[in-house]
Amino acid sequence: MLVSNPFAELSTTISPGLMQAYLWLMILFVAGGTLFDIIHKQSAVYFFRNMKAAKSNSSRQVNGGEMASLAVKTLAVDVATSAEFCNRHRRIAHLFTMYGFIAYVLSTAIMVLGYPTAADGTPFIWSLLWTLGALAVCFGGYWFWFFIRVDVAAEGQSPLRLMRADLFILSLLGSATFGLVWAYVQHAGGGGFWSSVFLFLYLVSTTVLFGSVPWSKLSHMFFKPAAAFEKRVSEANGSAQNLPTLTRDDPEQKQRHSMELLRDAPMNMGLGIKREAPRHY
Repeated sequence: MLVSNPFAELSTTISPGLMQAYLWLMILFVAGGTLFDIIHKQSAVYFFRNMKAAKSNSSRQVNGGEMASLAVKTLAVDVATSAEFCNRHRRIAHLFTMYGFIAYVLSTAIMVLGYPTAADGTPFIWSLLWTLGALAVCFGGYWFWFFIRVDVAAEGQSPLRLMRADLFILSLLGSATFGLVWAYVQHAGGGGFWSSVFLFLYLVSTTVLFGSVPWSKLSHMFFKPAAAFEKRVSEANGSAQNLPTLTRDDPEQKQRHSMELLRDAPMNMGLGIKREAPRHY
């Protein structure tokens, strides 16, 4: 199973052209859903307005070389390593899910478009990458779902409690899980009833995953890098996203404190809340 192309095996019952048409349809769903999300929520308008306001409030100009450096830092730190997550477990789970999803989608596209039949001789690396990517999605996704979600870990809610906000993670886990089970059953039994059942579940969950972009978090994978880059630029040009730049250890900032007794309080006062996880429901 690790080195076999499940889509090439499927080509004996479903034509490669139909599989490729479905793949292109999913790509159109993502592109169209993201565009609809941008227009409906006016995300692009917000970013351009923010950039214009930051430029007018900037204290220095950021040249092209510095902008390129900030873009590289955004990709290397904020995107590649998900540095925005303070919780170590949340960060690791996110990285497993993110890189697993990339490997899972990329290998699916290559196998369906480039090696749709057994006669094409799929290089084992793509089948292996597909399996490992799906397993990484399951590892990171189920870890997040059962142990890290804030309403479960901090608020004591049941992991089985469902909301519309869970649409993305559940459809992603469904696609990866049912895809793995379908590939195993098909490879072990060569088709049959159960193979058809899990193939159906795999297609339904995958269609929901890519067809529900306007109502899920999938489009955030495009927005978050833009927001991270904008934040770095605002820090570099001094606009600081129109937020105060003085810290509490600055004498001028201390005098602005509303409670006179706390003006000379230690800088680390109040950080005891971080000593243990919030599990007192």
